[in-house]
Amino acid sequence: MILSYKSRRRLSLLILVVGLPVYAVASISLIAQFDRPSILLELFVYFLLGVLWALPFRYIFKGIGQADPDKK
Repeated sequence: MILSYKSRRRLSLLILVVGLPVYAVASISLIAQFDRPSILLELFVYFLLGVLWALPFRYIFKGIGQADPDKK
């Protein structure tokens, strides 16, 4: 699936504005279901979850901060 620069930019904005807060609330709610672990383990889990959300979206976010390559 090849997305244009403009559609990748819009999709990345949607992911950051809507998806990331939903993911954060879901992650916190999931961790809250268990007894509170040690602070180091809890920080590690939050760090791991913070990195994992971005992995599927690498292609979408790649080059978004650059100038539009399609514009000549």
